[in-house]
Amino acid sequence: MQLQDQTVLSNVATRLHISESTLMRESLRSFLEQQLRGLNAEVFILHLRYGVSSVEDMEARYQDGTLEEADSWRDLQRLDRLEFQRDELSKLLRTLQ
Repeated sequence: MQLQDQTVLSNVATRLHISESTLMRESLRSFLEQQLRGLNAEVFILHLRYGVSSVEDMEARYQDGTLEEADSWRDLQRLDRLEFQRDELSKLLRTLQ
């Protein structure tokens, strides 16, 4: 961490009457929660668009022919990536608790 960042961290912690480590941990938790909310919103939109509850559900719709692959392949890949990122952020958040 740069000296200027350390000074800001120290000043904020002092004014809030909390330790720097608590401030860092709570800031990190808040950041991860914000990122998770954004991912969840994107996942929700794709779930709603295709009437699915997961990547596996979307793949099953391909298998049974109720979803046209040509029009939705990119969204499947995007959903897969978003669900993976969501799971990773959730794991990170659990380590902060």
